Amino acid sequence: MKGFENKFLWGVATSAAQVEGAAFEDGKGASIWDAFAAKPDNIRDGSTPAVACDTYHHYKEDIALAKEIDVNSFRFSFSWPRILPKGKGQVNEKGLDFYRRFIDELLKNDIVPNATIYHWDLPQELEEQGGWLNRDIVDWYGEYASILFREFGNAVPLWSTINEPIATYAGYGLGWFAPGRGCEKEGRAANHHVLLAHSEGVRRFRAENLAEANIGIVVDIWHHHPLRKDHKGDIAKAELENEKAYRSYLGPVFRGEYSAALLAYMEQNGCLPPIREGDLESIREPLDYFGLNCYNRVLDCCDKEPLEEHKRQNGGNYMDNGNEYYPKAVYDAIRILIDEYRIGIPVLITENGCPGVDETLKDGVVYDWHRVKYAQGFLEWIDKARKEGADVRGYYHWALLDNWEWNAGFSMRYGLIHTDFETGVRTLKQSARWYSKWIAEHDNG
Repeated sequence: MKGFENKFLWGVATSAAQVEGAAFEDGKGASIWDAFAAKPDNIRDGSTPAVACDTYHHYKEDIALAKEIDVNSFRFSFSWPRILPKGKGQVNEKGLDFYRRFIDELLKNDIVPNATIYHWDLPQELEEQGGWLNRDIVDWYGEYASILFREFGNAVPLWSTINEPIATYAGYGLGWFAPGRGCEKEGRAANHHVLLAHSEGVRRFRAENLAEANIGIVVDIWHHHPLRKDHKGDIAKAELENEKAYRSYLGPVFRGEYSAALLAYMEQNGCLPPIREGDLESIREPLDYFGLNCYNRVLDCCDKEPLEEHKRQNGGNYMDNGNEYYPKAVYDAIRILIDEYRIGIPVLITENGCPGVDETLKDGVVYDWHRVKYAQGFLEWIDKARKEGADVRGYYHWALLDNWEWNAGFSMRYGLIHTDFETGVRTLKQSARWYSKWIAEHDNG
């Protein structure tokens, strides 16, 4: 990974749709999330991303807060419809100007920009032309990516093509996310086109000859475990879920193939994507690094009775927010990348965090002990992996700010910084101060 051989990146992460707001200002077009949120019952609290954290108008304040935490890198995403309101064709210069100012502010504060090209906010006009179901989107995405590389390639040293491609499956295959379609066949087709767009983005990046920049993809690994380790049904269910989830991306990206198990599932369920000759080899473009998002593991049970009761009987250590506390998940994910996929490139932990509960504001501080415990556990397992030789070169906490959390709206808080969504006031949480101290104590590579 060029330029970061001896520098560990301590970072925070955001995404455009979740923090920027200004959803229709200065020429920005609508995204699929603007359209999805406008429909009743799609968002838990009925909110929309129209304002979010209003980072579009407060980016200097947010970057200053990141600097106060003492991070040395900031992961953000470009908004496709802010750059190309119709998804292709006419470029919105005001959108480019915003990101120029944003990146300049990061550099002024000695913070390394880490840019994501696509973090789920597809222009609505492209969705109306088929979105990720239309194979033409590979070229649409390529056009968009090339604009970004030419405008910002010399200022941004870290790029990722796609963030968590499974979110696109969730929108097309399950209907939970935008655009809310809910068809397995469409979900698998969208998945395939996302991977083709990823590889097109890598090729466009290489064509620009950006000597000091790196490119990768970001995939989340929620490894499925059988709830009952000796139960054949639970084992089979966990294996299939892993094939349908993270392995459906890692296989094409690193091996140029969908596994036999996944192909069998898709054929049996009539959801085999439209794979053309050469597609899978095309997806297998060499990368400079791998972005790993890791939050937890998943326990699978083949029985119909409530899984939650099984989990508690299994002796899991639960946090007060209802999530199992299993920080070894990140170590397991790193080992999967190294031992099973032999990726041979550095890893950045591009997202890791937990939602808030009982975050009490007192004397100007939001006490969120659960987030401190969570992050410390994961960081300790990352440290163990590094001491064993794993080439992990960065950690980005999700998220810098409490933000608009997709279909949960404002009802879930992941930030190191508390956001008052009525007034816009930001307040450092206990976890932000802890993270700053952790960085100071461990910033020796």
